[in-house]
Amino acid sequence: MRLHLLLSAFLFIASLTVQGQQSFTGRVLDGNSLPVHGANIKVVDANVVSATDPFGYFSLVPEKEEFLLEVSHIGYETRIVPVNTQKQHELNLVLEEGNLQLSEVSVTAEKENKLNIIGQVDLKLRAINNSQEVLRAVSGLFIAQHAGGGKAEQIFLRGFDIDHGTDIALSVDGVPVNMVSHAHGQGYSDLHFVIPETIERVHFEKGTYYADKGNFNTAGFAEFRTKKSLNNNLIKIEGGDFGTFRTVGMVNLLPQKLQEKQQHAFIATELFRSDGYFESPQGFKRFNLLGKYHGKVGEDSWLTASLSSFYSDWSASGQIPERAVKSGQITRFGAIDDTEGGETSRQNVNLSFLHKAGQNGWLKHQAYFSNYDFELYSNFTFFLNDPVNGDQIKQKENRNLFGYQSTYSKDVWLGSWKVATQSGVGFRYDNVDNNELNRTIAKETINERIAFGDVDETNVFAFVEAKWSLAAKLEMTTGLRMDYFQFNYADKLTGVESSKNQGLLSPKLRFDYLMNSNVSLFLKSGIGFHSNDSRVAVTPNSVSETLPKAFGVDLGGTLKPSANLLVTVALWALRLDQEFVYVGDEGIVEPSGKTLRRGIETSVRYQVTSSLFLDTDLTFTRARALEAAENEAYIPLAPSVTAAGGATWKSKTGFSVSLRYRYLHDRPANEDYSLEAKGYFVTDAVLGYTKGRYNVGLSVENLLNTEWNEAQFATESRLYNEPISVEEIHFTPGTPLFVKGSVSFSF
Repeated sequence: MRLHLLLSAFLFIASLTVQGQQSFTGRVLDGNSLPVHGANIKVVDANVVSATDPFGYFSLVPEKEEFLLEVSHIGYETRIVPVNTQKQHELNLVLEEGNLQLSEVSVTAEKENKLNIIGQVDLKLRAINNSQEVLRAVSGLFIAQHAGGGKAEQIFLRGFDIDHGTDIALSVDGVPVNMVSHAHGQGYSDLHFVIPETIERVHFEKGTYYADKGNFNTAGFAEFRTKKSLNNNLIKIEGGDFGTFRTVGMVNLLPQKLQEKQQHAFIATELFRSDGYFESPQGFKRFNLLGKYHGKVGEDSWLTASLSSFYSDWSASGQIPERAVKSGQITRFGAIDDTEGGETSRQNVNLSFLHKAGQNGWLKHQAYFSNYDFELYSNFTFFLNDPVNGDQIKQKENRNLFGYQSTYSKDVWLGSWKVATQSGVGFRYDNVDNNELNRTIAKETINERIAFGDVDETNVFAFVEAKWSLAAKLEMTTGLRMDYFQFNYADKLTGVESSKNQGLLSPKLRFDYLMNSNVSLFLKSGIGFHSNDSRVAVTPNSVSETLPKAFGVDLGGTLKPSANLLVTVALWALRLDQEFVYVGDEGIVEPSGKTLRRGIETSVRYQVTSSLFLDTDLTFTRARALEAAENEAYIPLAPSVTAAGGATWKSKTGFSVSLRYRYLHDRPANEDYSLEAKGYFVTDAVLGYTKGRYNVGLSVENLLNTEWNEAQFATESRLYNEPISVEEIHFTPGTPLFVKGSVSFSF
């Protein structure tokens, strides 16, 4: 709280220097009378912009007494309103729901970039089976499932094999998803506890440039936000190939009279099951329950509270070696060991209180708690270590996660400069009991304990960020973040308890320049980090760094050559002081030294007509280790070329069609590129028809029935009675042609 007091004193002194600008204020609400946060406010034909705060309020200093004000936000119809400051000093307006029109997207500075927000339109027009698959909408991001559907997906972004979350920070309504010192790997991120239909939007950014983002924010971050209210109740049923069935229910709990008084509460449930496309049925089951309240509890004060529960269990066929398929021992959809699988659950409690602090400020307090269980059985090497019983391993943990964050934001004018400031303090505490790794037989007998202990890890942090409007066309954003960690590990095998403390400062600097109404440029720089596993951090004389830094820079811009064409280009580089891989079957972390990644990314959005929308994303990346010989400096599984995009058509009569593609180029599977992970080109299609309260849909994954490998690894293994081990590509096959239909009813 001391940081809040210091910043408040600074802002008070700064406000005394304001040189008498006459500001114009207003408020933007949606159809449910709820504030619209992050709406773009622009004076037409002038370089005067603003954005709404969490209460829907905005303020700006116009250059003239009379002007046209443009108000826009993704998912809403843009409004243009005439204003005369001699007759009115404030404006209140309501935005109606609508679709994104490129002609309405401006290249001026916005609170949040429209192209970096995944909204309801995107979710409806993609083949999505779970919330993890929503991440595919992030340009250049690919995912892979390789353990029966219940395990968190493997993530690839900006030349990283992120594994399950080591280098991307994920959160849901402000609650972190990444699990530190996890039984399966550092940063493990399972998003399956989110019901896709409850997602309002996902905001994502790439790089290390954001002061309010801490651990794991190296390649980027993605923030999931669930709905605050429901426009309608919903019942949805889906069914498809491979014994796939899913049902969703979402119901308002409060009567209309209370909703009109800005009191909203709803409950949502999801049940999913599937046998999968493997020869051994996966028996995958997932259950989700969410209850949420959002309401006004005072003058410009809002309370949000949510409870959620998630459970999943599954069997899996695991990765299989190429030689077993080529010899005819198994098919592509067969298994060497089909006894893999697991179960997991998560319960969340999330409370936040938002209060307006003065004319241009707001204060938010958030507290959360999660109880998490995880149990996973895997067999990566088959009979390499134990030629009799096999190499099955069990990873298990029980975790309680506690967290709190307070954020204060205020806009002030320092002379002719507008400064948007934000600061925050908080902590995260992970208490993990019985974090274990065992060699097992048939999921029952513990053959050998490899690791067994308790983890206590605390992260205390503070940040401050200021956006300076230096000139009509130039903005500078400065930021500084402080993180302090305490790592504790009690090894139950040796009886030794160890601890370590370490802190880190992470500065940020960004420039945004509006060249003209069609071109904006940016330069971003900053330091981020991903923490090491507690079990390694406390080890004496460990060669692994505890908080290795990531140094990033982005240079690029947004171009709008015509009203319906938008292009974004970025050149970027990211250097890490150290990378490390948690080897799950051995219970160790392998440091791999310094790395450098460089690349170029291009995103193109083109609206052919009011009904037809085209998009494509293309990335080129070079990823290398800096401390290895040139011929051994490849980073395994790092994507080098990716492409994704498609065409979306929505008619006024209720029909919609979306054709999507994704392409991942061949890439090295090991450091010397002696083994190669083959690329793929896969297409999906989604068709829908809405009539009144009814909607029917059809999704087709892998439309061309392409033979492709979803996950691939360079692994040394030995099959039963095989005389010697072999290192080669082990893979999980991608889905064949998969058809799924849906029916939903709103009421």
